[in-house]
Amino acid sequence: MNFIEKNVSVEKAVIILSKNGIQIDEKEAKIILELLYLVSKNYDKPKEKKILYP
Repeated sequence: MNFIEKNVSVEKAVIILSKNGIQIDEKEAKIILELLYLVSKNYDKPKEKKILYP
């Protein structure tokens, strides 16, 4: 899975998660980041509903 621009490095993800009490290695951080990038790539923003008043 290739993304044009990855804003969070694996090392940064390990640091951020460890500050929140989650101990992972670089391999696990890479998997988590790939999942998050995949989810964000496929996320569709909800469309605004237009309310018509009579």
